[in-house]
Amino acid sequence: MSGAPKNMLPAIVVEKLPRLVRAIRLLPEWATAEEAAILADELSGITAMVAERFTNDRTAEGIGRALLLTVGGVSLGLEHVVDGDSDTAAIDYLIEHGAEQAFQAGFRLIRDLDALPEDTLVGEYDNDPVYAQRRLKELFVDICTADPGESWTGYERYQGQLKQRTQARSIVRAAQWLRRHHHEGPVNDADLNAEGVIALAIIFAAEGGGRIVARAGQKEFERFVAAVRKNKPDFEAGWAELLAQVPAAHQAVIAERIATYRDSCTVLRNIGTKASPKQLLAEMENYAGSELEPDYP
Repeated sequence: MSGAPKNMLPAIVVEKLPRLVRAIRLLPEWATAEEAAILADELSGITAMVAERFTNDRTAEGIGRALLLTVGGVSLGLEHVVDGDSDTAAIDYLIEHGAEQAFQAGFRLIRDLDALPEDTLVGEYDNDPVYAQRRLKELFVDICTADPGESWTGYERYQGQLKQRTQARSIVRAAQWLRRHHHEGPVNDADLNAEGVIALAIIFAAEGGGRIVARAGQKEFERFVAAVRKNKPDFEAGWAELLAQVPAAHQAVIAERIATYRDSCTVLRNIGTKASPKQLLAEMENYAGSELEPDYP
């Protein structure tokens, strides 16, 4: 008979309302009437400000969406500034410091998160003020929209994005360092494929000699293939030379990629075979992407 075992209990869904909502529920026993009125007035003011800047303050729908963003923004701030998961600590914070301070703490988290690269592909539009403002708004709406009557996972999603973007920043910074120390001079380009730059540097480092290659063309790649096939260098020695030049802040990223490419890089695995330069070039493009520039029409 198919189906779940008879003795298996159903999964328990734990409701986790926004932190602000959980804190407000304690108002009758934790706050005076004056303190409750002050908090209500602050939340109304925040909602009006959010409606003006982020939704549409002239429609009921805009005010409604602003309310959801206020709940999420204040809740995000409370999750960050209040130790642990205590609702009593959250209401104490609101009474002592105010909802405005909690909201500002939450919005700073969004603003700082937005300043981190979303992924390892960086383009000229990433620094465009209009695009940046739109991106900030979209991130704020995505994380801080919180229905007061439903479970909210905004803080967990914020933490997940923070981890992902922090890792992306480490990769981007390592690639930027490699570009600045390219053996033919710094590579200045608004568009950056960080993983591609790192792949180029690691694959070319296998030749040995300590050259840092952050950008290459077909002719240079063909020269590299011929040299490796002729000299049969020790790849490990070449990678050690590369790591010795890289600052400590970027070594972990480079070392991690070396460990990956050591076993899985098809360019390095097939370079000692009878694979044609054209085949190897196609495989190299899979790693380097746009950082491998065509030399031929």
